Amino acid sequence: MGLCYLCEKQERESYWSHYCTDCRRLKHYINLFDKRVYEILDNVLTRTEDKQDNKIKEEIKTEIEKKAYTLRSDKPDKKEKK
Repeated sequence: MGLCYLCEKQERESYWSHYCTDCRRLKHYINLFDKRVYEILDNVLTRTEDKQDNKIKEEIKTEIEKKAYTLRSDKPDKKEKK
């Protein structure tokens, strides 16, 4: 059949189709949401190094907060100390 015109890695859906299943779905999203798809891809997948560092720090901070909350909630109540 031939390779997908977009990703050039997978086989096309059919002889008459230009795209593989994944790229066809992406094309469908572009048809539905127009420029919003590009905005999302740019904001999510494209990060500068400082944004990557900020994201890593934010994830670490969130993880620490979750663990601190878990530790606080695992402490026995004062009533149970008798």
